[in-house]
Amino acid sequence: MFHKLVSHNDDLRRLVEKGYAVAFDSNCLVVRDIPYLDHNRELRIGAIVAKLEFIDNEHVKQTDHQIFFAGSMPHGLDGKPMPNLGGGPAQIALSDASKDVVVERSFSNKPKATGAFQDFFEKIESYVGIISGPAIELHGANPYTFRVIKEVVAEESVFKFHDTLTSRAEITDLSVKFKNDVVAVIGLGGSGAYVLDFLVKMPVREIRGFDLDPFHVHNAFRSPGRLDPTELGKTKADVYRSRYDNFRTGLTIVPKFIDASCAEDLDGVTFAFVCVDKGPSRAAIFDLLIAKGIPFIDVGMGLSRKKGPLNGMLRVTYYPSEHAQKLRDKGLAELTDDPNDLYRTNIQISELNALNACLAVIRFKQLRGFYFEELPHYHLLFEIGDLKIVGESELE
Repeated sequence: MFHKLVSHNDDLRRLVEKGYAVAFDSNCLVVRDIPYLDHNRELRIGAIVAKLEFIDNEHVKQTDHQIFFAGSMPHGLDGKPMPNLGGGPAQIALSDASKDVVVERSFSNKPKATGAFQDFFEKIESYVGIISGPAIELHGANPYTFRVIKEVVAEESVFKFHDTLTSRAEITDLSVKFKNDVVAVIGLGGSGAYVLDFLVKMPVREIRGFDLDPFHVHNAFRSPGRLDPTELGKTKADVYRSRYDNFRTGLTIVPKFIDASCAEDLDGVTFAFVCVDKGPSRAAIFDLLIAKGIPFIDVGMGLSRKKGPLNGMLRVTYYPSEHAQKLRDKGLAELTDDPNDLYRTNIQISELNALNACLAVIRFKQLRGFYFEELPHYHLLFEIGDLKIVGESELE
């Protein structure tokens, strides 16, 4: 990544040519060997970290005028903290390749004339002038070391584009929690299509989708993304594989129904989402997942029209592998078909499908420690009429 970014971004090239110890890590620019004075006017060496926003795979720009700093508070020749730096205590997660750079604070200093830096070269030069000026004057320190930081090849990303929002939000340490997950999505109808869409944008190692049904017009009304008329009549597997293939790797979508004979298809799966609307099919899938010890979330929806407008409930039920059979026996999910369920008429309710998928994926992210979990709910119900969610967290 070093050579690609330096060769395509003139401001980064100028930093390297001037002698800065430039490196890149976790979608951040890292400039090491930055001298500064501590409170005793002793020479210390820190590092500047600035976020990169990728325009495409080769060109970057600044996110704002701020930087992060690995080191203690820089002081002036008078032994007092440097003024006009703003900011405060802060942390930002970098990879193990930069474990020598421990960010402790952020700084905020805008250029008075324009209020914004023109590029990274101007930005780094400005902050180095403030931070390193006293150390250069007192100790003859030199920030231009021309040191080449050995580039450690980072673990290959599953995304074909840079995930800059993760680094900008400073949640890299949380996103890494998904790196070993192999997730199956069984059923790519209304809710399953949205589950797939959300998972595609998560850094799980692998996604396996399963659905044999064809993609018809009614599917287009309750699935994410634009419709290409040439998709109609193809299998859902072919449609969604084509839509997401250019976004990430590790994506396998198979035109297949999952039943008791499909044990090998789920080998290595660490978690599954069951998104089918037929009770008998759900029962067979449950038995297979329980037999293989795979934890899973099942989604369901029931609608009726008794008083004019539609009403009903959305359901999200989590089956941990150690308690899955007990929960199956509780009958929380529909394992037979209700002929009076209006949902089976394929009415266009994409917002309910999306909400059902949202609740399921949020629950999965809680299980992985990405989102905070106050109670370990295994069963969630959302009623349309009062817009309330109730949950069960006690198994007994």
